[in-house]
Amino acid sequence: MASRRLRLIPPLLALAAALAILPAAAGAQCRQAGLAVAVDAGHGPKAPGATSARGLPEYGFNRRLAGQVVAALRAAGFPRAFLLDPDGRDLPPAARAARANAAGAGLLVSIHHDAVQPRYLETWTVDGQPRRFCDRFAGYSLFYSGRNPFAAQSLELARAIGRELTAAGLPFTRHHAEAIPGEGRPLVDDSVGVYRYDGLAVLAGARAPAVLVEAGVIVNRAEEAELAGAARQEQTARAVAKGVERWCAAQNGR
Repeated sequence: MASRRLRLIPPLLALAAALAILPAAAGAQCRQAGLAVAVDAGHGPKAPGATSARGLPEYGFNRRLAGQVVAALRAAGFPRAFLLDPDGRDLPPAARAARANAAGAGLLVSIHHDAVQPRYLETWTVDGQPRRFCDRFAGYSLFYSGRNPFAAQSLELARAIGRELTAAGLPFTRHHAEAIPGEGRPLVDDSVGVYRYDGLAVLAGARAPAVLVEAGVIVNRAEEAELAGAARQEQTARAVAKGVERWCAAQNGR
């Protein structure tokens, strides 16, 4: 019997170690002052993501808004909010999740700006250059992954953020639910624009609740202009921070 107990010690130690690195958000309480919120500016300088209607790279929009979200979270009482990749190293999505895990993040919010499928793009001229645009779709969208180990909490976080974005007067887009190649994402909450997308590695690999925010459609000419402005960025950042705050309070049963 003694030898059997000895054989059980290594697995038990491994389990204890695994439990020790679970984020604070996995527990019964969510303490704002101690909760590290990783804010990811999607893409990077070398692989900048989508191109806006005026030819600007998505990463620039992401980086500016991510910085605003960090500031808004700190102002809302989350002093440990931090920018995940401040140097812009073009980390792949799984590496972003790994970096958040290594930093002990209790939440991960990934900031992006949206585009559309090529079939919807038209051409116009900007400063003598042909550019692609689509004015058919506008608005934010939110994604969580069912493969995230805290999928239920991620969904509730997405809903909380969506409620605040909607309350701020921002619309959401339903085009990701369209049954065409490249889309067809399940629209889990069609009142606040929450989709499920299990293939997003940055969400699936996080050992904490995680949400991806598409702040708006930058191939839409009017919305691109809004998204480039300080007012829309501040409006979005405050709503995201307030959503995180309300989610945290709900975890505590308040």
